[in-house]
Amino acid sequence: MSESALSNPDKGRVQLVQITPQWIMANEPQETAQTVAPELLNYQPQQYHIGAGDTLYITVWDHPELTAPAGAQQQAAANSRLVRSDGTLFYPYVGVIKAEGMTVDQLRDAIAQKLTVYVKNPQVDVSVISYGSQLVSFSGAFTKTDPQQITSIPLTLGQALGSATIDITHADLSNLILTRDGMSYHINLNKISKATEQSIYLKPGDRIYLPYNDNKEIYVMGEVVRPAAITFTTDDLSLTQALGRSGGLNPVTASGKSVYVIRGVKDLAKEPATVYHLNARSPAAFALADNFRVEPGDVVFVGPAAITEWGRFLGQLVPLSSLVGNAAFAREQINATP
Repeated sequence: MSESALSNPDKGRVQLVQITPQWIMANEPQETAQTVAPELLNYQPQQYHIGAGDTLYITVWDHPELTAPAGAQQQAAANSRLVRSDGTLFYPYVGVIKAEGMTVDQLRDAIAQKLTVYVKNPQVDVSVISYGSQLVSFSGAFTKTDPQQITSIPLTLGQALGSATIDITHADLSNLILTRDGMSYHINLNKISKATEQSIYLKPGDRIYLPYNDNKEIYVMGEVVRPAAITFTTDDLSLTQALGRSGGLNPVTASGKSVYVIRGVKDLAKEPATVYHLNARSPAAFALADNFRVEPGDVVFVGPAAITEWGRFLGQLVPLSSLVGNAAFAREQINATP
């Protein structure tokens, strides 16, 4: 393709940018470590407080008629005590007691004090056998989205993600959203360490959402072995990787000097789309492609060897206005993720 043909692309609807070592050096994004909000890292779990929906097992030593009124041969659940929706539970000789908000030790002492009227020096033990009040919810690209319980053993983000099991193929790992107390925190799982995941303790009521990557696509077209829409889970897919996932350039029909990345805009009448051009026949092409980051909605087009004019290139791209508009819409959807 001649330089004169490239210098005046489609009457201003498209601006052409050559991918050169100088352009890469000037535009390569700086790698920065993911910073996690201090309030997430600084949060320390409090001692567990009983809540409505918890199931308790209350033992009064040497008094099986109180500990297991249904019979010692029954399972623990048959002799358990459910904290009702109003936060209370009933216990023989104690009556109705407000358990919600108490720690296990506080409830044990309260029951023991009330039993002293009937039992000399009562030895009381309280354990939680089912945690139903303090939960963390999950949605999005997990294989298991059942709520997870906050128990007397603190739950970390790393443990919770391990239990929920991320759907690696379809998840957008770069944008996990943890919502707490009305605030949303965005966490790039690709850029934080496992140690950091284990340092973030979850709080009752936390909501964890992991987006799917179905809006995070690029489109590889033209003279490649396998034209396809390619989803990706990270935020740093390179042009080399994109072409590799499509099987590479077709060795028979592709023009190595006609590799383009089309980055769309919402309205071509108001602003031009950007087309990045790579001469893949250059010895430095592989290094350049490896350092060029594609973005969601980009269209990678490899032209046939027969392309000789810019106008012909535009004609083979299908309607350009529709193509770049769709690409821009995809990028807008990604940026609008809550």
